[in-house]
Amino acid sequence: MTSGQGVRGQAGERLAADLPGLLESLLDTPVLVMGDAMLDRFVEGRVERISPEGPIPVLRIERESATLGGAGNVLRNLAALGLAPHFLTAVGNDVAGRDIQRLAGEILGGGARLLVDPTITTTIKERFLSGGQQLLRADREADQLAKPAIVETLLELAEGQLGEVRALLLSDYGKGMLRHERLPRLIAAARAAGLPVVIDPKGRDYSLYRGASFVTPNRRELQEASGLSVGEPDQVVTACRRLIADHGIDAVLATLSEQGMILVRRDGDSVHLPAEAREVFDVSGAGDTVLATFGAALAAGAAAETAAQLANVAAGVVVGKRGTAVAYPAEILRAAQAQRLRGAELKVVDARTAAQEAADWRRAGLKVGFTNGCFDLLHPGHIHLLDQARDACDRLIVGLNSDSSVKRLKGDGRPIQDEAARATVLASLADVDRVVVFAEDTPLELIEQIRPDVLVKGADYTVEQVVGREVVESYGGRVVLAELKQGHSTSATIRKLAG
Repeated sequence: MTSGQGVRGQAGERLAADLPGLLESLLDTPVLVMGDAMLDRFVEGRVERISPEGPIPVLRIERESATLGGAGNVLRNLAALGLAPHFLTAVGNDVAGRDIQRLAGEILGGGARLLVDPTITTTIKERFLSGGQQLLRADREADQLAKPAIVETLLELAEGQLGEVRALLLSDYGKGMLRHERLPRLIAAARAAGLPVVIDPKGRDYSLYRGASFVTPNRRELQEASGLSVGEPDQVVTACRRLIADHGIDAVLATLSEQGMILVRRDGDSVHLPAEAREVFDVSGAGDTVLATFGAALAAGAAAETAAQLANVAAGVVVGKRGTAVAYPAEILRAAQAQRLRGAELKVVDARTAAQEAADWRRAGLKVGFTNGCFDLLHPGHIHLLDQARDACDRLIVGLNSDSSVKRLKGDGRPIQDEAARATVLASLADVDRVVVFAEDTPLELIEQIRPDVLVKGADYTVEQVVGREVVESYGGRVVLAELKQGHSTSATIRKLAG
């Protein structure tokens, strides 16, 4: 696997530490969403017997509810995140269409100005549930697509709003709102205005999406559009690159259910984001959440990988709920914190595992770095060192002195924190990919096992004094002396605390 063609690691990077800042930056950001709206209805009750008329369950109905689906669910998710969404769609002249207008109006703070096409039937997806499980889904929709004139009017309205928004999100459910030859013109106009264009696609014909910034197909949609197998991550990357090449798309964010997401860009590495959901109750509308959250973050100026990470966490939140749900900022923050804790646990490994992973990373064309220390009370000097170490490599492994070795090196009363606590704190840092606890006084044996490409130590050492230098240089590696941040040390911190 070569860098830039295959999948880069298992998403060692986590969401930026300033997640609250990112979520705050979404507030009141104007975003335009256009596409196929529908009405999601939920009929819930209990099944207590089988029908005497046939071998089917009898649902005793206890409650019914309705909410916006399709592009309308994208609108709901944007509003839940605190953005200022614009919304364009058309509905039929029927009860469901009027329900959509009312629900959209409640979100937008007034009457939603949606176009009415009397020739179409508003789509309804009705789900029957018992005990949180779907028994049946019944769809009501007509084969008749919206009139071309209606769709053309929507596209003209969308072009007129491009100057008022920071991103264009297109939700295609194949119901006709985006099935128009003028759609590429809207995409081109949005790109010319400097807006990211993100599309949740449908069907095999991606020529309509030519020039888009991102498309977000699921596995089945990706296979259908590319005509390629997508069972393995490398196959997903290949299929995404075909869509990028064939249709002039900048990047593809493929959503893979329990396997998470893969972001594939025209230029650069592909990134695998493992799934974040702990429990999956209902996947209804998860793609809408991805479109909304990913597009919202891009609109606020986030990088594509950060936006994908945010969307990945949000998707994990909504699939843990029942029905077509939304993810609120507080829920995303809690989920991201839980993700970091789980990620920290996974980062602490033994020497053998670290050596195997280091070898895998090198085969993938990545540069492996190593540094070490006691890291008893983490302070700005440590952070400065780790930041420089990570800048010198693609993957950073940190060797951590065990409690017994710290005591031998630093004397009685040290360490202040035991090795489990120190390892957890180190592993929670985004710059650190793996932490290995070693019991020896020096990390020489660990360095011989890991064989890092870059060995990093503080500049209070000379190159000749760095333990493991000869080993690393023997196979072409190098030593980097990191600049120290003056005025910070664990011993000084302890003396200050002691008064």
